[in-house]
Amino acid sequence: MKAIVNAVVVRPDSVIKDGTVIFDENIKEVGQNLHIGDAEVIDAKGSYVMPGFIDIHIHGYMGCDTSDGDRDGLIKIARNLTRNGVTAFCPTTMTVAMSDIQKALDLIGELKEKNDGAKILGANVEGPFINPKKKGAQDDKYIKAPDTDFVMQNAENIKLVTLAPETDMDLKFTKYVSHNTDIAISVGHTDATYEQTSAAFKSGARHVTHLFNAMTPFSHRAVGVIGAALENDNVSCELIADTFHISPVLFGIVERLKGDKLVLITDCMRAGGMPDGEYTLGGQPVTVRGIECRLKDGTIAGSILTLNGAVRNFLKNTGLPIYKVVNMASLNPSRVIGEDTRRGSIEVGKYADLVIADGDVNIKSTIIHGEKQF
Repeated sequence: MKAIVNAVVVRPDSVIKDGTVIFDENIKEVGQNLHIGDAEVIDAKGSYVMPGFIDIHIHGYMGCDTSDGDRDGLIKIARNLTRNGVTAFCPTTMTVAMSDIQKALDLIGELKEKNDGAKILGANVEGPFINPKKKGAQDDKYIKAPDTDFVMQNAENIKLVTLAPETDMDLKFTKYVSHNTDIAISVGHTDATYEQTSAAFKSGARHVTHLFNAMTPFSHRAVGVIGAALENDNVSCELIADTFHISPVLFGIVERLKGDKLVLITDCMRAGGMPDGEYTLGGQPVTVRGIECRLKDGTIAGSILTLNGAVRNFLKNTGLPIYKVVNMASLNPSRVIGEDTRRGSIEVGKYADLVIADGDVNIKSTIIHGEKQF
């Protein structure tokens, strides 16, 4: 048994000052003035103890990419993400050849929840079921119509699938997959109208891929995907809070509209954690300078954001209570992928996936299933 003491414990709706968390693989007790007996003591020295972060949209890190389908590379990503407070993630594929997507899904299935480092929970399939008009940094030669058979054959290894709903004839794919699996259908890389998006939500889609990016713009006469997403209380939305993909002015506005349906992601590519230079994303060359990642034609191509950095940016630009922002990187994403009964918050019975961090969300220690990983 172990006990973190002298901590500011971040709970889903509050913080506990001078708090204690007692745990082994799972959390046993949370509170103040707890009897710790002969437990191994970890002195937080006034630092925050937060639930481990969960990144449900991340392509790569430290020179490696999910779509490479490389075992050593995926394990390297998982191990290094712990330095950013990430304790679980959904490796995210790109619009590449179906054989490459299959290879990545097979590897994710093999490693799922068995790997060292941040636990692999299942795949996020971002493409190829998208609209070429809003392809972003995706390679349009591999874009194809929604493939129900492919997704169903791999359903046990998939947590999310991005879909441009206007490409889904009669929304048959959306209806079948959402009604027969737990996969979250996510609207993204889409030129859909408000009406088309709302119809997709009514048919079972329940998530939005990086809100504002690679979708119809919002205007006062044509509110598009963004208007449909902000209006619907049952739909969760991702944000890339790097202050480049979207203006930080929007952070607080979106939070007021979406509340616990707002999910911070990184959309990080293989250049994450690496110096500026030339990299690839989905087989396409990308130039990284500072926080900007671009294709040769200037198209934004993913990010190098870290999840603790996203939390930091959101706190800095909104003034929200820390527990609300931490939820966006832990409890909220865990709900999207059906993991909230096991992880995502510091509550008795859940995995002891814990992060010790300072007030600027610099990570001091990352604990996964009760064992220190960073």
